Amino acid sequence: MTKPQSPPLWQQLQATQACLQLVSQGASTGQLLSDVPQEIRGAVQALLFHTLRRLGTARALLKKLANKAPKEPASSLLCVSLALANTTDSPMYTEFTLVSQAVEAAKRDVMMQAQAPFINACLRRFFRERDALLKEVCADLEAKWNYPKWWISKVREQYPKDWERILEVGNLAPPLTLRVNLSRISRHDLAKTWADRGLKFTAQGEQGLVLEQPIAVREIPGFEEGLCTVQDAGAQLAGQILVKALQQNRPTNPSRQFKVLDACAAPGGKTTHLLEYAGLVVTSLDIDEARCRKVRESCERLGVQAEVICADACQIEDWWSGELFDAVLLDAPCTASGIVRRHPDIRWLRRESDIAQLGLLQKRLFDKSWEVLVKGGYLLYCTCSIFKQEGEQQIQAFLTRNTDAVICAQPGHLLPTATRKGTLVTDNDLDDFDDHDGFFYALLQKK
Repeated sequence: MTKPQSPPLWQQLQATQACLQLVSQGASTGQLLSDVPQEIRGAVQALLFHTLRRLGTARALLKKLANKAPKEPASSLLCVSLALANTTDSPMYTEFTLVSQAVEAAKRDVMMQAQAPFINACLRRFFRERDALLKEVCADLEAKWNYPKWWISKVREQYPKDWERILEVGNLAPPLTLRVNLSRISRHDLAKTWADRGLKFTAQGEQGLVLEQPIAVREIPGFEEGLCTVQDAGAQLAGQILVKALQQNRPTNPSRQFKVLDACAAPGGKTTHLLEYAGLVVTSLDIDEARCRKVRESCERLGVQAEVICADACQIEDWWSGELFDAVLLDAPCTASGIVRRHPDIRWLRRESDIAQLGLLQKRLFDKSWEVLVKGGYLLYCTCSIFKQEGEQQIQAFLTRNTDAVICAQPGHLLPTATRKGTLVTDNDLDDFDDHDGFFYALLQKK
């Protein structure tokens, strides 16, 4: 049987350009990529993410190459092409291929046909003057680092020793990290199965396995059977921190089941993680019904069961029975500034004003979650953000207005890293926990 040919590059460039144009108008890549035809979706995602990680440079180059900015869709096509051209370490395409296919993409679009010669001239000039142009545009911080200026300034201010490394890690492609479902199989046994299938990987954290080369999740041995699930190593800490706190303070009746609330649960990674531990009954909340369906689907695949409720965690009168919870996991909505390597559109979609607006929602969720927590119970507050307004400053404000809260041992701000050593983490030492996104964790106990 003849293997079907891959769609031509010009067609992939057209689809990538269309996605980038919509991202520039405020759309997220998640909703856009689901509408891309299946046969080119993977390729378009790779091209789009590559472009978003180099968009600051591409936009600056376009300003240098064009006296007057071209209209859409030619502007987005040129940004995609320039981002692909600006890859000196391991070029994705030859100069000839990229130029010819970008011009072909323009010729085959009625809205760009007249600008095909202009696109050809811009790209050829870039390749002729590459070094000089890059040196000139990268004097600008946004062009050099590929983040909005306000983002760079905030990271630099809050992490004066680490800001460059943080920005660099955010521009890398993320690893494909999976959490082993220890209620069904040991990590050793699943690792052996992977090795027998020829997969190369490293261990990460207490339950993680990181594939050396990402593949489609459906092709990962054990995924469909619920033996593992995709979850960043940093995100895996949530369930581990909360469960260890409960286990260390288990009452005299060891058979008692702990009631746990996952207050902002979708898409379900943390809910299912909690349920893989024995002795927990989990109520899983999310405000969006479509996202609640994802939680239920994840539970079904992994063989666990939660009470999934579509409700606003802040409106406790709509969903709460009045029975207090032993623990609450509050993975609060945030800027997601810690996961930009996984979602490179975030940096271009966020505005600095979002931090304050999300902070008000975090405060409200924090206070309402505290109301449903039993005395002596634990609340784990976490965000996938590196901004201190969404982490340690939120905790300091909460402790000021709640004298019955005690802060426990915590990782605090976990900065993104990408060393890929595969070192196992111990209970009390995160120094060698080496390949994960950025997170914040704070564990509090109610007096």
